[in-house]
Amino acid sequence: MNVISIIEKKRDGYALTEDEIRYFVRGYTADDIPDYQAAAWAMAVYLQGMNRDEIIALTMALAQSGDMIDLHEVIDFAVDKHSSGGVGDKTSLVVLPLVAAFGVPVAKMSGRGLSFTGGTLDKLESIDGYNVNLTEEQFLRQVQEVGIVLAGQTRELAPADGKLYALRDVTGTVSSIPLIASSIMSKKIASGADAIVLDVKVGSGAFMRTVEDARRLAQLMVEIGTGVGRRVTALLSDMNQPLGNAVGNALEVREAIDTLRGGGPADLIEHCITVAGHMLRLAGKSQAEDLSDIRPQLEEKLANGEAFEVFKRLIAAQGGDVSQVEEPARLPTAPVIVEVESPQSGYLRTVDALEIGLAAADLGAGRKKKGDPVDHAVGLVVHHKVGEYVEKGDRLFTIHARTEDAAAQARERVLAAHEWADRPGIPLFYDVITGE
Repeated sequence: MNVISIIEKKRDGYALTEDEIRYFVRGYTADDIPDYQAAAWAMAVYLQGMNRDEIIALTMALAQSGDMIDLHEVIDFAVDKHSSGGVGDKTSLVVLPLVAAFGVPVAKMSGRGLSFTGGTLDKLESIDGYNVNLTEEQFLRQVQEVGIVLAGQTRELAPADGKLYALRDVTGTVSSIPLIASSIMSKKIASGADAIVLDVKVGSGAFMRTVEDARRLAQLMVEIGTGVGRRVTALLSDMNQPLGNAVGNALEVREAIDTLRGGGPADLIEHCITVAGHMLRLAGKSQAEDLSDIRPQLEEKLANGEAFEVFKRLIAAQGGDVSQVEEPARLPTAPVIVEVESPQSGYLRTVDALEIGLAAADLGAGRKKKGDPVDHAVGLVVHHKVGEYVEKGDRLFTIHARTEDAAAQARERVLAAHEWADRPGIPLFYDVITGE
């Protein structure tokens, strides 16, 4: 077996065997296969695609290229969620405490943001003292004792995936759906999940711009998960406009706290209840496909503060300043706050998520490249959703900036992201795909 024959086989449209895929992944991880050959292989996959068996074999080879976490040492069943990223997506901050409030343990390893996509770890680090760098022993002990843990990776999970992704990023092969699906699922499987809810974003602020492409990706990930014995549900959710109102680290933490206390924007509440409901359904707490049997309890645990109390336990367990959670005004605040009024009356046709995300990143809320620092205080609050009627002079959005110049630049970009027209609307979710 040699890498050239594997490249040629895939180039010519033939399916690779499990042994060939494992040989390639092992060789590339060990640096026995150079980048130029791996790039040729990735392009062959991009052009020719992969069948279901190939994708499952690739997923497991990537997952097994490094450490595998066994959460069953401390909990009987592990349910996880994954979002494909977006603008204003602070869902994990609400969903995980909400699920844990039902007595379902949640152990999640999350990531940082890049460019316009926010990262859960960056948001949590807006809270003084919050420690995202737990040892594996601390990670396991916390989920056993507290019932919830949210931190960065505790081991080298799926190192082959990290290496391959970096190569795809510079070889024009990032958008290969088989490679995207195996990348996402390999990390979820390596981190010990028994059941996974996948929140696949669709729209201007997402990698999948069309419902059709998102559905293909979601269906494939569900097939991968069920093919290796996991319970998986995928949701296709809208990312043509920001989720909620706040975009920026501390601003999003404030909005999540408001939601956990029974307030929050209507779209964020509905999104979190839907994601949490499907997680609980996979965990056996709900039987109804439409979540009708669990929805009233989810709404109640937000309204009565149970989920908020779990969130406070999470923050305390990882060294965070709980007083900032109880008094969100103590979270980082930008020195320049500018309110921008609507220049005209009418129904909003567009609130472009990508442009708003990029504007927030330019303010300092996001990164240009991995390793860049973020400014936890800055960002935007967008006050209206697509389909709403806005009067001229109404407050349209608020800028939280470090300087007046930065605020002025953001003002023009975010204004341009708003368009008016006749009354349209866009759905919050497009589809639900289960492995049943």
